[in-house]
Amino acid sequence: MNGTQDTTGATNPAVIVVGSGPTGLLLAGDLAAAGVPVTLLEKRRHEISNLSRALVLHARTLEQLDARGLADELEAKGRTLDRLRLFAHLDVRLDKLPSRYNHLLVLPQYEVERVLERRAIEAGVDFRYESEVTGLTQDAEGVSVEVRGQGGESSTRRAAYVVGADGLHSPVRKAIGLPFPGKSAIRSLVLADVKLAEQPASVLTVNAAGDAFAFIAPFADGYYRVIGWNRARNVPDSEPLDLEEVKEITRLALGRDYGMHDARWMSRFHSDERQAPAYRVGRVFLAGDAAHVHTPAGAQGMNTGLQDAVNLSWKLVEAVNGRAPEGLLDTYQSERHPIGKTVLRSSGGIVRLAMAKRPWSRAGRAVLASFIGAVRPVRDKAIGQITGIGYSYPAPRGAHRMTGRRAPDIALKEGRLYEALREGRFVLIAPRGVEFEAGQAVVTHWASDRRTTVLVRPDGYVAWAAEEADAGEVGAALENRSVDRSAQLQ
Repeated sequence: MNGTQDTTGATNPAVIVVGSGPTGLLLAGDLAAAGVPVTLLEKRRHEISNLSRALVLHARTLEQLDARGLADELEAKGRTLDRLRLFAHLDVRLDKLPSRYNHLLVLPQYEVERVLERRAIEAGVDFRYESEVTGLTQDAEGVSVEVRGQGGESSTRRAAYVVGADGLHSPVRKAIGLPFPGKSAIRSLVLADVKLAEQPASVLTVNAAGDAFAFIAPFADGYYRVIGWNRARNVPDSEPLDLEEVKEITRLALGRDYGMHDARWMSRFHSDERQAPAYRVGRVFLAGDAAHVHTPAGAQGMNTGLQDAVNLSWKLVEAVNGRAPEGLLDTYQSERHPIGKTVLRSSGGIVRLAMAKRPWSRAGRAVLASFIGAVRPVRDKAIGQITGIGYSYPAPRGAHRMTGRRAPDIALKEGRLYEALREGRFVLIAPRGVEFEAGQAVVTHWASDRRTTVLVRPDGYVAWAAEEADAGEVGAALENRSVDRSAQLQ
């Protein structure tokens, strides 16, 4: 970019991020924290609404936030839950998760956005609110973004890369000509934030009965989020919603409405299942809801978007700084697109179980729930997918068994792995007493006597590992970042 100016007179950033939801805020904050000039464009005026839909952070997301020094603050704002009971037949215990965060955190999206926005501001992100993207073009050197400002004036902004984190109706996705195939999975879902006269027996209450489904979870301020659906009430999103309808759905699904009162917000919406066929077109990337949207089942939407941001941010840092090996940016597609597809299937599967209509379908739901609860490998796989800790990325043929896997919070001689990752760099874990020249990587050592040398990517996944490694092997691993080029062809 070399300090050139766009039509606004501003110096070009290296990256433009479009959309100031959780995905865009985390991504922009990561880039700025690494010293990459970044501008964040947002169509809305500057505000953080307290009417957001997402309200759960899962274990893998909390680990990633820990790697940014943010998890403890968010944990203090929300409520933790270490077990779920689904459909009266399945107890899901999270307290045995192999993670520092062996629970889920009930916390509304706006609290997450506040923390991520503060971090992005402190890191130096250039926020441009009331800036609507109306089109873009790209060439071999960069991307030109057409922007309409608050007063209707048009300008062109230029960057080396653009990331569309601009939601379901993404103008960025439309501008690069990508379709968004899929369908509406559920119509006429209702949301409400209410107070309750009676406190539910468990932190999170969820069940399906007859034609109704309901979910209740608490906020820290005394309000509860209610999500409900009634098969017999399939009306357009524009149909007015009152508290009595929310209470009726809850009584049908849970047997009682817990004395709901003082609703501060109610909304009716439909839930789509869609995924873009590609997450990258040239120098333009998609992340979060711009790339994939899911049903709210499993509370995986916001978490999946945040994981997209974590995967992409360090790769863009490497590219901007001229350190990216050939094919590194392509791995964003090969690593994240399959996971987006899996989340679509798992969240959709949960919804279809909840929507089971005929008696034999409901009986099948009970049998399946009992089977998952009784067969440990099946249960562990399901929990791993929902919490995110069970996902791995493709590894080169013949690689060490740890390669591509999530790195747990390994105890180090110098502290914890996720504390070391707060520098935003690769972390090289060497055996005690062994020193390597690691260039840009942070060098640490096992707290134990283990002799494996492990290179951990900035996003907390193992890039490379070897037993009794020598300096030449470590140097080669640092140089090529262990990109699995075979995965790019999938």
